Amino acid sequence: MVSKEFTPKKTICKVRLQIPAEWAEAEAVVVGDFNNWDPAANKLEKKNGGWETVLRLKPESEYKFRYFLDGERWENDDEADRYEENEYGSQDSVLVIGDGN
Repeated sequence: MVSKEFTPKKTICKVRLQIPAEWAEAEAVVVGDFNNWDPAANKLEKKNGGWETVLRLKPESEYKFRYFLDGERWENDDEADRYEENEYGSQDSVLVIGDGN
């Protein structure tokens, strides 16, 4: 699940990413343009029956991302705003952050 909530001044968009518990046994991370594709930067926490994290992203931007699961498997988000081909012959999920209006 992807949900977006802007701060009152609309300078930051808080994006909550949630994936089902069965997608990963031991570790789930989200990597993308927002963290230079660093698998150590944004680990998801196991809670509420799944894995989740909250990212703080700039409005009026787009970010490619994917989930890296159990240190071996890549997955896209079913609720991404769209998908784009990547240089590895697969697709990346894309988050589109508007201006908050």
